[in-house]
Amino acid sequence: MIRTTAQAKRKARQLFRFCLVNGNVDRSRVFGVVSVVLKFRQRGHLLLLKEFRRLVTLEVKARTAKIESAAALSNFLQSKVREKVETAYGAGTTTLFEADPVLIGGMRVSIGSDVYDGTVRGKLLALKKSLGVLENGERV
Repeated sequence: MIRTTAQAKRKARQLFRFCLVNGNVDRSRVFGVVSVVLKFRQRGHLLLLKEFRRLVTLEVKARTAKIESAAALSNFLQSKVREKVETAYGAGTTTLFEADPVLIGGMRVSIGSDVYDGTVRGKLLALKKSLGVLENGERV
């Protein structure tokens, strides 16, 4: 029976650790945990599930790399980028590739809260900011 937020967080961390297999979240274990919690519906189960969901979401985002480039990357480049990401962040990292012409050139890699921006657009925005130019073109 969960009575406080601290108890819910502690229990959610325990359940989350149970769902990790070789450092990665196991979907079947996550679904199993959720179904058991919903089946018994003990006091505080919604608070527990809310915290559990937060932990799972953070872990999934930390293991998902979003790679954006101005043009679609070839299969060879995608495999090289995927290899570098897995070297830096560990095996089991999911990579998603997107083409965004607004970037002008270069590549932006986002993994969890880490963002590596090597795009022309990113460099132009950084230059604009360093010069003190506002979005509407006025100077600070």
